[in-house]
Amino acid sequence: MLKTTFRSAVILAFVALLCTALSIGVFLLTQQRIENVALNQQRQLLTQVIPADYFDNALLQSCVLPDPQRYPQLKTIYIAQKHGETTAYAIKAVTNQGYSGRIEILVGISVDGTVLGVRVLEHKETPGLGDKIETAKGDWIYAFDQQPFTLDNQSQWAVKKDGGKFDQFAGATITPRAVVNAVKQTALAVIGDFKQHAPSQFSRCE
Repeated sequence: MLKTTFRSAVILAFVALLCTALSIGVFLLTQQRIENVALNQQRQLLTQVIPADYFDNALLQSCVLPDPQRYPQLKTIYIAQKHGETTAYAIKAVTNQGYSGRIEILVGISVDGTVLGVRVLEHKETPGLGDKIETAKGDWIYAFDQQPFTLDNQSQWAVKKDGGKFDQFAGATITPRAVVNAVKQTALAVIGDFKQHAPSQFSRCE
C-alpha cells in the first residue's frame, strides 16, 4: 500500500513537472512572436498619425515621458526626426470629458503646429453614437488630418455647436467635443510649452 501510494505520488509529480515544462516551453516559443506582433501594431499606429516622409529614426525607440505634474493630459511622446532634426511628435493624450469618461487618443503633430492625424486608442463611449470616433465606425476622425493649429485660430478648434469648425454627431455632442478639446490642448502644448521645454530632454520610456 505504501509503495503504491509512493509510486502514485511520483507519477503525479512527474506529470506536473512535465506540464510545467511544456507550458514554459510554449510560452518561450510564442513570447517573441507575440512581442513582435505588438511592436508591429504600434509601428503601424504611429505611421497613421505621422507620415513616413517626416522621419528617418526609429519612432518606438524615441519614446519619452512628460512630467505628469506639468502635462497631466499627456502620457507618452514619440519624437519624429529627419536628418537629426525634430520634425513632429506622436503624443498619447487622455481626456476624462467623454460621455462615459476616459478617452485616450494618439495625436500626430508637426513642430509648427500642423495636426497630421489623430486616432482613438481607447474609449467607452455609447455604441452607435460616440463610437463614431473610431476609424472602423466612421470617418469623422480624419477631419483632423493636415489641420494647422495656431494661437490665432484656436477658437476654431471646437465643435460647430460651440462655434468651431468640427462636426458633432447627431445626438452625441459630448464625445466629439471631448476629442476636439483633447487635440487642442495637445497642440497648445506643442506650439507653446515645447518651445521652452523640449521633449528630447524628458526622461526616456523604459
